[in-house]
Amino acid sequence: MRVKLLEIAHARSGDKGDTANIGLIARRPEFYPLLCEQVTAERVRAHFADLCRGEVERYELPNLEALNFLLHKALGGGGTVSLRSDAQGKTYSTALLRMDIDVPDSLAALVTRL
Repeated sequence: MRVKLLEIAHARSGDKGDTANIGLIARRPEFYPLLCEQVTAERVRAHFADLCRGEVERYELPNLEALNFLLHKALGGGGTVSLRSDAQGKTYSTALLRMDIDVPDSLAALVTRL
């Protein structure tokens, strides 16, 4: 089954200079391995290809069942110099939650349809 990340995860985002920071948190412990498998730095970089000009780093936080992504050169210079409408990256979490991933049949019953 193909779903949007929104159906299996929460997210928060912000900034530090020209780097966007996105935290992706599994809605259920069973979804964390799926996030680790499918939400790679490469996929996130491709998802934000129009905005992110630098590398994407991914950090795993298994005790929180979360992933943290740093998108370098993603804010047009940062909050004090950028002319972008979201110079602090506050909407990046919502954008990431629109990414599609595959959920195996064994987990399909746990997906929250919003």
